[in-house]
Amino acid sequence: MAVYTKVSKAEAEAFLRAYDLGACEDLIGIKQGVENTNYILHTAKDRYILTLYEKRVKPEDLPFFLGLMDHLAQKGVRCPQPVRNEAGAMLGELNGRPAAITSFLPGEMTKRILPEECGELGRALAGMHVAAKGFPLHRPNALSLPGWEKLLKDCRARADEVRPGLSKILETEFAYLRAHWPTDLPFGVIHADLFPDNVFFDKGKLCGLIDFYFACEDMLAYDLGICFNAWGFERHVSFNITKARLMVKGYEEVRPLTDAEKAALPILMRGSDLRFLLTRLYDWLNRVPGALVKPKDPLEYMTRLHFHQMAKDISDYGIDT
Repeated sequence: MAVYTKVSKAEAEAFLRAYDLGACEDLIGIKQGVENTNYILHTAKDRYILTLYEKRVKPEDLPFFLGLMDHLAQKGVRCPQPVRNEAGAMLGELNGRPAAITSFLPGEMTKRILPEECGELGRALAGMHVAAKGFPLHRPNALSLPGWEKLLKDCRARADEVRPGLSKILETEFAYLRAHWPTDLPFGVIHADLFPDNVFFDKGKLCGLIDFYFACEDMLAYDLGICFNAWGFERHVSFNITKARLMVKGYEEVRPLTDAEKAALPILMRGSDLRFLLTRLYDWLNRVPGALVKPKDPLEYMTRLHFHQMAKDISDYGIDT
């Protein structure tokens, strides 16, 4: 979440005329995130999230994102549910951008990731994977190998501005992943961006998953690999074995992993590391002037990459085969 496109209260009120939500009482920009423009929208009825979809989000993908959230919410997953306007549409236009209103989820991001929260996350992730079965729309992962290759090409000329020798490191890592990337693991809809700022807790209990705008179809265990990178490392870059074990335990309480999925987790973690390193690097090198957003440091994932490169198998992450 972030704010790129400014929306006035009067403009929000005009947009709301197509909805049965009451008048706009307040509009507060949300600074976190990097993809879309987001506001907390207070109306006479309730609180909502108003999202304007920026240029990186393709308009043709929006039916998938909004439809998925609607599908998951109806299946009992605690996630934002799109609000339909009086014509029955989940999508409109505001200030030249596609726009939607979704339900507001209470709760807070965790301030300090606790091991038991990782267990909660594992259960919620597996629950989402199971609930997404039967969703009829399709969206390939645009940020898998071909997407990484494009990002690498776009960043290559300036990567060494961030760290000397970074361009060569990234090229070597991409070549390794391309040669070893699995293709035959269980497949389905994944969240693909389940970082701590996209998960809400209330008194230690997970109460919501948000920001489904990278959701796509890919290997289900790849989603778990993303979560290991986002939740399993401490600030001094050590990998927390207890958190990893509890995340897998929680996940398998809902959806048991196959032996092949467990064996592939190290390469999936390594791939998800490169994916976020490259997208953060691209955003770092291509900042939007005047945007109310702070780009995330790509080198955070460079230090994690060293750990993955040294790991021999899943036991190095404290996970039993």
